Amino acid sequence: MSAVELYLRLAGATAALLLPGALLAQGLGLGGLSPALVLALAGFAVSLAFTFLVHGSLWLALALYGLFGLGSLALAVARRRGRPRGGQVELLVVAAGVAFGIALWHVAGDVQGDGLFHLARIRKLEAFDSLRLRTVDEFRDGGLHPGYAFPLWHGFLAGVARIAGVDPEQVVRHESSLLVPLAFGVAYEAGYALFRSAWTGIAVVLATVAPIALAPGGGGAYPVLALPATSARQLLVPATLALVFAFVEAPRVALVVAIACAGLVLAFVHVTYAVFLLLPLAGFFVARAALERRDLRWIAAALAAVAVPTGAVLLWLLPVARETVSYGPSEQVRCGFAHGIKRYPGQFDVWSCNRFRLAPEVLGRTGAVAVAALVLVPLAALAWRRRFAAVVLGGTVLLLAVLLVPTLFVRFVDVVSVSQARRAAGFVPLPFAFAGGIAVLVCLARWLVLPLALGAGIALQLAWPGDFGYLFGGGGPAIATWIAAVGGAAALVAVALLRRPRLEESRGPLVALAAALFVVPVAWHGLTRLDPPRKGRQLPAGLVRVLRSEVPRGDVVFGDTETSALVAAEAPVYVAAAPPPHVADTTSNRPYDRARDMHRFLRHGDLAIPRSYGAHWILLDRHRTRLHLHLPKIWSDARYSLYRL
Repeated sequence: MSAVELYLRLAGATAALLLPGALLAQGLGLGGLSPALVLALAGFAVSLAFTFLVHGSLWLALALYGLFGLGSLALAVARRRGRPRGGQVELLVVAAGVAFGIALWHVAGDVQGDGLFHLARIRKLEAFDSLRLRTVDEFRDGGLHPGYAFPLWHGFLAGVARIAGVDPEQVVRHESSLLVPLAFGVAYEAGYALFRSAWTGIAVVLATVAPIALAPGGGGAYPVLALPATSARQLLVPATLALVFAFVEAPRVALVVAIACAGLVLAFVHVTYAVFLLLPLAGFFVARAALERRDLRWIAAALAAVAVPTGAVLLWLLPVARETVSYGPSEQVRCGFAHGIKRYPGQFDVWSCNRFRLAPEVLGRTGAVAVAALVLVPLAALAWRRRFAAVVLGGTVLLLAVLLVPTLFVRFVDVVSVSQARRAAGFVPLPFAFAGGIAVLVCLARWLVLPLALGAGIALQLAWPGDFGYLFGGGGPAIATWIAAVGGAAALVAVALLRRPRLEESRGPLVALAAALFVVPVAWHGLTRLDPPRKGRQLPAGLVRVLRSEVPRGDVVFGDTETSALVAAEAPVYVAAAPPPHVADTTSNRPYDRARDMHRFLRHGDLAIPRSYGAHWILLDRHRTRLHLHLPKIWSDARYSLYRL
């Protein structure tokens, strides 16, 4: 299959799955990509839930979703709506996203790391005829993953694979190119809804894309936009914010419904991100109450519309979460002796097991745009009557307080875990701070902002190009974070008491032009480094064919953890062990016990070990063991041997 044909198939399948949501949004009188995306996923979630309830197949979920689409079509036909303001500009933004997505096509490398874990779940959803929540687990005798207990995003990608008629691996590799335009579009809608300016909306898009997709090189996180965590952060979070800001501007019942759907699907796709989103929204409410005291009931209603479904999902997940090793505060977990802080050296300031915080350098690790946005946070106070000032000041100060005050951060870690708590730094409203700060500067300095923006962009890109490695290399300047935290808090208090000055930010084209000039050095760095990644480890094609044709679906294949991850990603089977960092550490999964059993088998060859896991097949990697088994050999080459047990 050619790349063009694959692209068109994925595009058609993605559009088919989003169309019912777009029709329902039109029927409710809501325009834009944000309501279409969240309503589509909400409708698919209901279809998938019924499928799990009756143990149906993916075909049943798609058929039910098709009925949802027909109902949405009838509602859309019965109601007409006008063209939304800023629609033509949004089309240009989405077109830019299409071009960027196509440019990323060739940097989509082999599925690796977390991608293997997610691909295995998608493959099971696409292949099995009787689906349950437990169907997608790595282990047949394991338990639900607390972060992905309801596989909504996995089901969406499985639906894309089924409709497009392609292997799920191609979806995981290349669906990101089709999602990039959505990411551009929802970022623009969030900016436009908050600032009520197409030009400032473009600045928000630039501030969103540059640190995530351009500063790291190689497309940054966008080549893995199809994975749940990335899609939740880059698609669902800005879509939810766009709906919240639109509701506060013009309250409507339909928007409340859409916001509730957004909260539900975000909690299903990545529940901790739904919790993190509530923090800047709460800061928005508090700051607005302190500064202007308008829109408070509508902000509270929007906050509740996100919080209620998130809370419901959390209650449903509570029994699963209680099985995790990290559930509840403990000194061992806090100090990271087994699972926590020591896995992320340099990212935390630690004074004792009960007193630590996120290192302030982490906030600026994504490079020049993040550093500039942090420094610009206090400027939002100059336009204190505007909603964006409350979003920037309230959201930043509250989140930084949680992340930087040890007492608060330790309690936060107790709730969401160390690995998740550090990700909350990505929810500081830096794109809005960047765009709003430039808008204020344009109002103060007019055309002088243009050379200032270009010079500052070059200087900051040279000084702090970003720190994107797994091992933390220092991040951004700590002083920028403290300017945002202390300066933002001081500005918020001062303006709340003095109510001075009264400055209105600019909303003209100079804002977008200044933002573009600042981003030029970052864009140059990113676009000149769109190189394909190194090839990852893959199983031989012959072995994959045997795993799919000879091994019955749902059987257990026993092997080392790294090989098992590849096996589960390539065939709809279960494994006995998997890399512990990529598995939920629950009492049912016991990832470290499984890894120890696997190593013991590779040393001694005791067949009672794979039999204890219900394995009917054993796959040996000669690079990892010299073990020879006197069992029927189904397939072998110079490296791998597959035995029937």
